[in-house]
Amino acid sequence: MTENKTFTIIKPTAVKNNYIGPILAKINEANFKIIALKYLKMTEEQAKAFYKVHEERGFYSELVNYMSSGPVVVAILEKDNAVEEYRNFIGATNPADAKEGSIRKLFGDSLQANAVHGSDSNENAEIEGNFFFSLTERF
Repeated sequence: MTENKTFTIIKPTAVKNNYIGPILAKINEANFKIIALKYLKMTEEQAKAFYKVHEERGFYSELVNYMSSGPVVVAILEKDNAVEEYRNFIGATNPADAKEGSIRKLFGDSLQANAVHGSDSNENAEIEGNFFFSLTERF
């Protein structure tokens, strides 16, 4: 991916709370173009592989269990300066600290169930997008 693409996951609690539509609407309103989208349930093995970068951290097992606990929506988004724009748009990791009107403030429940994941760099956006989407699935 390039500087105009990023990757996101709508997390299990947000999916369970029927926030897919409202979150996607906010993404569209913020002028992100959705270029790939899937609804799926990660297996424990997929979650372990996706979050392998955090394997040595204390929260790894809990994160894997949470992210494989229910369906998620994964997407590749496009916009100029996408990673930085999206991270600003979704707000701080902890919804309690997120700015008013941000995705995490509006739809997040806790530090873990903070509604969405957003790539933290262009390199990770490419790695994360490639984890879920083949080149033929992108527009």
